Amino acid sequence: MRVVRVFVDEDVRYGLADDESITLISDEPFAAWETEGVLPLAHAQLLAPVIPTKVVCVGLNYRAHAREMGHAIPDEPVLFLKPPTAVVGPGAEIHIPADLKDVDHEAELGIVIGRRTRNIGADDAPAHILGYLCANDVTSRLLQRKDGQWARAKGFDSFCPVGPWVETDLDPHDLEIECLVNGKVRQSGRTSDMIFSPWELVSFASRVMTLLPGDVIITGTPSGIGPMVRGDVVEVRIEGIGSLLNRVV
Repeated sequence: MRVVRVFVDEDVRYGLADDESITLISDEPFAAWETEGVLPLAHAQLLAPVIPTKVVCVGLNYRAHAREMGHAIPDEPVLFLKPPTAVVGPGAEIHIPADLKDVDHEAELGIVIGRRTRNIGADDAPAHILGYLCANDVTSRLLQRKDGQWARAKGFDSFCPVGPWVETDLDPHDLEIECLVNGKVRQSGRTSDMIFSPWELVSFASRVMTLLPGDVIITGTPSGIGPMVRGDVVEVRIEGIGSLLNRVV
């Protein structure tokens, strides 16, 4: 099942998508709902599929990426946060401030929390997950080096594209993940190269903070990170989910 958020008749609605259409639902996907009408998928304006209270991010969670960055394999997940205002949806623009250079793409698998989650074990994580989406952890490498921490480098408005929907029927542990810039592959890896699995990450984060329905955990990026410049079209593809496209302006 694919959960979407769409703009319909000057209103924002949730729905369930297939390859051709969207069935609108009466409430958020975290609550009880009923179906309410159908519209063509091709004509729908897709938005970010969820509005998180926080985006929990994981650094250095692919072995190949840790090697390319010259870092040791971490003993436990490295967490940081992006603000909700960084979140944009499929087709939205990534806005790079005029004075900012050296901005990179980072293709990532995102986990969407489906219920209030606190202090759970990894084996219990699937019952707390709504599903999975594509994400791009846009990063100013210059500010990351300058500041010595990651809040400003990764926190600008539009620096967290997510979508195109939440895929609920998916095993996340061995999926192909790619990033393409202007149609050329820049990153290519598999989620099986993660140091800490998606379910381990949900468990670990839940022991630090309460995760709420709609919160997103982005799980690290494979090797091959690289620059984006104004005018580029950046695409994150994940097997079993789909494609997230955004233009850099």
